Amino acid sequence: MKSIAIDATKNRLLAVVLMLACTVFAGLGGCASKMDSGYGVGIQAEREAALQQSQQKQDAPDTPGMYLALIDRMQSQGLFYASLAHIDAYEKQYGSTPDTTLLRADALRQTGQAQGSADAYTKLLNTPLAARGYRGLGLLAGAAGEFGKASEEFDAATRLQPTDALTLSDLGYARLRLGDVAGARVPLMKAAELAQDNPKILSNVALFLLAEGQPAAAQGLIAQQKFSPEVQHAIRTDAQRIAAASTQATHARAAEVVVATTEQARVPMVRAPRTVDSLLNAQLPLTQTYDQPAAMSANQPQLVVR
Repeated sequence: MKSIAIDATKNRLLAVVLMLACTVFAGLGGCASKMDSGYGVGIQAEREAALQQSQQKQDAPDTPGMYLALIDRMQSQGLFYASLAHIDAYEKQYGSTPDTTLLRADALRQTGQAQGSADAYTKLLNTPLAARGYRGLGLLAGAAGEFGKASEEFDAATRLQPTDALTLSDLGYARLRLGDVAGARVPLMKAAELAQDNPKILSNVALFLLAEGQPAAAQGLIAQQKFSPEVQHAIRTDAQRIAAASTQATHARAAEVVVATTEQARVPMVRAPRTVDSLLNAQLPLTQTYDQPAAMSANQPQLVVR
């Protein structure tokens, strides 16, 4: 009787182990076919898997607005490749619009397809989303290290959309990387006051404070915002790059002044054409004028009338 009880206990333990194993691997289909009877764990796992599969394969939203919202949500979650597939599906059904062009441009930029992204952003420049197009082109230029071009594109974007805090921050950062610390101040301060809780903007402000020679203020902002060690390291690294760029820009401006001064010295003075009267008058005192008819009559012999 004792052995029978032990065997029953072993059987129950084995059943529990099988149940737990099937719960873990049910998503892989490892146990469902073997659980035709028993505690129903396999059947429940099959139902959950079917539900998840139906959710993943749900039909696209019925309206264009809902579909665009879905694509935008995908991109906010970092699903840029998936969003490209859905943009194709959307445009096949509803046609291309500036909104889908912008979504495509952003997705192409985030997936390393710079040329295609630039082409898409350029298409936006004659649409109501032109500011977003200029900003996208600026982001592409900045990613390529072309901060002069990036600054121009961001500046164009801010003229069209003056209260866009992120674009103002991007403009300030691009100018900092060019070594133009003074030029970065106004757009960065605008951005900071427009979006006071944005950590990216505030990190650029901290970078500006370091570049301007205010390390205590920069460190206070960093401590207040509790930036991660990675962000702090990036700020310090960028500050070194800005210092080097600022020095280089100063030397370039000094060289331009020297070249301009030298060229000015080499250019001969342009003189106005001189006339006979001006040459003659130039020999006289400034208080006198030259009366040519009178002078000629004085030098000619007088005729005597008899």
